[in-house]
Amino acid sequence: MVRSEAQGRLPGSAPVSVVDIGSNSVRLVVYEDLSRAPAVLFNEKVLCGLGKGLGSTGRMDEEAVARALHALRRFRALSDQARATHVYVLATAAAREASNGAAFIAEAQAILGQPVQVLSGEEEALYSALGVISGFNGVDGIAGDLGGGSLELIDIKGRECGKGITLPLGGLRLSETSGGSLAKARTLARSLVKDAKLLANGEGRTFYAVGGTWRNIAKLHMEMTQYPLHMMQGYELPTGDMLNFLELVLTAKDSKDPAWQSVSKNRRALLPFGAIAMQEVLSVMKPARVVFSAQGVREGYLYAQLSESEQQLDPLLEAADQLAILRARSPEHARELADWTGRMVSHFGIEETDEEARYRQAACLLADISWRAHPDYRGLQALNLIAHSSLAGITHPGRAYLALANYYRFEGLHDDGATGPLAQISTPRLLSLAKLLGGLLRVVYLFSASMPGIVDHLSFRRSSNPDLDLEFVVPHDYADFAGERLDGRLQQLSKLTGKRLAFVFE
Repeated sequence: MVRSEAQGRLPGSAPVSVVDIGSNSVRLVVYEDLSRAPAVLFNEKVLCGLGKGLGSTGRMDEEAVARALHALRRFRALSDQARATHVYVLATAAAREASNGAAFIAEAQAILGQPVQVLSGEEEALYSALGVISGFNGVDGIAGDLGGGSLELIDIKGRECGKGITLPLGGLRLSETSGGSLAKARTLARSLVKDAKLLANGEGRTFYAVGGTWRNIAKLHMEMTQYPLHMMQGYELPTGDMLNFLELVLTAKDSKDPAWQSVSKNRRALLPFGAIAMQEVLSVMKPARVVFSAQGVREGYLYAQLSESEQQLDPLLEAADQLAILRARSPEHARELADWTGRMVSHFGIEETDEEARYRQAACLLADISWRAHPDYRGLQALNLIAHSSLAGITHPGRAYLALANYYRFEGLHDDGATGPLAQISTPRLLSLAKLLGGLLRVVYLFSASMPGIVDHLSFRRSSNPDLDLEFVVPHDYADFAGERLDGRLQQLSKLTGKRLAFVFE
């Protein structure tokens, strides 16, 4: 167990490490604990290129092996330093296929002091699927995990996974097998993908893109379009737009464009081959959209270690509750707000979808995490913290809703230069709901002083007074809370909703 004076960590957390030995990179990720919404304590990768030359020689490159083993020594020291209570070690295509793979694994195990689990292609696909399940709500589509040596494909519906397949179509392998020729890479990729029968079931659904090369294609798209939220998890494009951009990746000649410089040089060389692999998958599958996942095999493996009841927890609400514990004046009060606002929104003619209800609850849990900032900057602090937090189980428009609702709660029910960028990626419906929630929070926070015990005693009801639509009913015991500022906040909500509102103390 972690014993520290630091209060920025969840009490009683026990860090775990995952070492991921891939065909292109070797990575260490230390997580705060094994939970439904684990935060990353430390993350480092080394682009070793273990799969370099594998297709032609059948062996892992000796220099790459030496670099990988050196990285593993460092990763063992880092895991110990981070007080990791367990180290999980996974190896994928290069280690399982190379003739010198067994010798490498033996050395790796000696260095790390832990068994190395060499995943089969089917296991790799399964853990990648579980990574997608762990990071999204209501998964329905096909996940594709493009590594350096292979491409894994698997069908997912809810929390159920089909049987995964693996293709020798990783970015590094495709580059080498084709001799760097994009035309030959196209022919090879097409011949492999056309036999992936499971893709026929993906038409009109979602393609979940996993893997570093594909994430860097998404990063490049964000840079070129000046997308306001540089958050890979949940970044979504219609398939037509994605195909058009993939063609640009293949034909762009000016790699000195500043947007291209945002991608590391090593990754940049593989982008065209990653683009070809995705084009071929999309042309056969015909999905409605492409969604990028920052969570893959590592997160899926950790998810598999959880109990059934833990797996069923909502990752968004778990992460939001953790932030409330770490930053809010009263997590109990935040939970009260999540329940209370759910009972109140119907009075304003709102019928929430299940997804909207999740977002509202999360926004309430996060409503007080910026309280230590200067009062003039609490709204902006809330917006930045929420928009840029590593939340899972949420779309980008939903993330904008969470951030904007809490900005409005502090700064008032209007838009300005701070809200503009996030408003661009939200939807009219979510923007309207964000302002309503912000308006409700602006009123109720004046009663509660951010402490629990009062909110549940307050309520709206339809008024019998012909001059009013709704009454905000306050028990007589709380009559001393009455005041001009409170009236002003209620009238702001009245103006926003078009409903005539007034306090009733009884």
